[in-house]
Amino acid sequence: MTGMSVANRRWFTRLTVAAGLLVAVVALLIAPAGPARAHAVLVSSSPVASAVVPSGPAEVVLTFSESVRKVPGKIRVIAPDGSRADRGEPSFSGGVVTIQVDPAGGRGTYLVSYRVISADSHPVSGAFTYSVGAPSTPPVDSGDDSRADPVVGNAVKVAKYVGYVGLLLLVGPAMVLAVLWPRRLPRRGPARLAWAGLGLVALATVANVLLQVPYTAGGGVFDVTGEGLSAVLGSTFGAAHLVRLGLLAAAAFLLRPVLAGPVGRADLVILGILGTAALLTWPLAGHPAASPAPAVSVVVDAVHLGSMAVWLGGLVMLAGFLLRRADERELDAILPIWSRWAALAVSALLLAGTVQALIEVATPAALVDTTYGRLLLGKIGLFVLVIAVAAYSRQLVRRRTAAGRPTSMRRAVWAELAITAVVLGLTATLVQTTPARTAGSDVAGGSPGYFSTTLTSPIYSLQVELDPAERGNNTVHFYAYTKDNRPQPVVEWRATAALPSAGIEPIEVPLLPLTDNHATGEINLPAAGEWQLRVTVRTSDIDQATVTATVPIR
Repeated sequence: MTGMSVANRRWFTRLTVAAGLLVAVVALLIAPAGPARAHAVLVSSSPVASAVVPSGPAEVVLTFSESVRKVPGKIRVIAPDGSRADRGEPSFSGGVVTIQVDPAGGRGTYLVSYRVISADSHPVSGAFTYSVGAPSTPPVDSGDDSRADPVVGNAVKVAKYVGYVGLLLLVGPAMVLAVLWPRRLPRRGPARLAWAGLGLVALATVANVLLQVPYTAGGGVFDVTGEGLSAVLGSTFGAAHLVRLGLLAAAAFLLRPVLAGPVGRADLVILGILGTAALLTWPLAGHPAASPAPAVSVVVDAVHLGSMAVWLGGLVMLAGFLLRRADERELDAILPIWSRWAALAVSALLLAGTVQALIEVATPAALVDTTYGRLLLGKIGLFVLVIAVAAYSRQLVRRRTAAGRPTSMRRAVWAELAITAVVLGLTATLVQTTPARTAGSDVAGGSPGYFSTTLTSPIYSLQVELDPAERGNNTVHFYAYTKDNRPQPVVEWRATAALPSAGIEPIEVPLLPLTDNHATGEINLPAAGEWQLRVTVRTSDIDQATVTATVPIR
């Protein structure tokens, strides 16, 4: 009877594992295929943001850095009178979105608002204006707000944090109970901790899927619709989370005998395979799968996450159980083994983190110029601090004093856990932040790399545009208007640019009139700084005026 029970248990376990793997395969098969892309940002638009064009365009084109998907009803063009100027549904082709508009919508300023989903599942939203004929008071978009409720954004970060905590609470007890746990000590406490970790990972996974609906489409926490949920589950993000839930269900049946007592090597190998597959679902649902080197980024991120779970999960077991319950002889046997594990995990963390940083940050300047870079610097600083505490713990083990001084060892371990709790918080924020490699590319609403301003004189107003507002060759556009915002015919254009702080005398800008009120030209600006642009416009034989602008050049 006992033999039949064991056989039935093994058969049922294998059946469950097969079912879990089947769920994973099915989820992967229903996931839409697509090229790997980065966190998308708007890199250009036609018309250009803040531009003044002589006649109404028939279409507005948004060009993103990478492929994007549609959020229904979240791309709009608002005419100067507040009416909708867009016609029909926008078309999507990779990173290019084309919006058909009514070219006879009238003169004035138009508002373009958008919300799309990038390939790494993050929403990209923004707005900018352009003007036809002459600028006017920008219209107001009276439609549904395309932004997600801030509560949703924070809830997503909390859910990710809970998932990370659950992962280390699951991995730590399972690992220690399987290999290092003394036979004489009861297993109930660590086993409960492991089940709690499994439950937290599952809860966080479900929460992430539900929150993804309002996070991507915009709205509050409870704005979860069947259509939105179906769209999320049909994406790569949803497929990765379905795979994770399937693997967790399969692992739960293998985890029970591991937590109850010693098991065979085959069960541990299968559990390890399931755990490795589950770890891959985190990067597959985020930035790594959309990086310039997706295969490398996914593997590196999985190594980073797994090393974190081994290290911190082991620390939780040390602080919470082993250093309090094991005797000196047992600690003498356990701590050297754990020290080697920790050293290996930390080395993997450092290596994986370095590779991640090189891919996601790309340039040294991005470390200080972007939110992602500054968060990463904060994470590095805290990591250095926790490494110092870990080095102290390792010295105790090497000197064979840790077993005899469990209180000192326990304090060091708790210090490591306290600091790494903050590191986990930064990590949960980092995965929701635009990577530094693309953060500086967004041009919505005007960005570095494009300068636009309106200058006024007693006889005209002048719209000035300079692109890319950087050292080297630049294109300038001038548009002249009357006081009532009608095109102002110009008889003669003259312009110079100077950088007094660097001793650069005025450089003449050669200008080519394109229409009665529009001229363009090319100029090479050899240095960065606050350039003084001086424009003289003659509107008749006797009427002329000069306006100046300060243009920051990077």
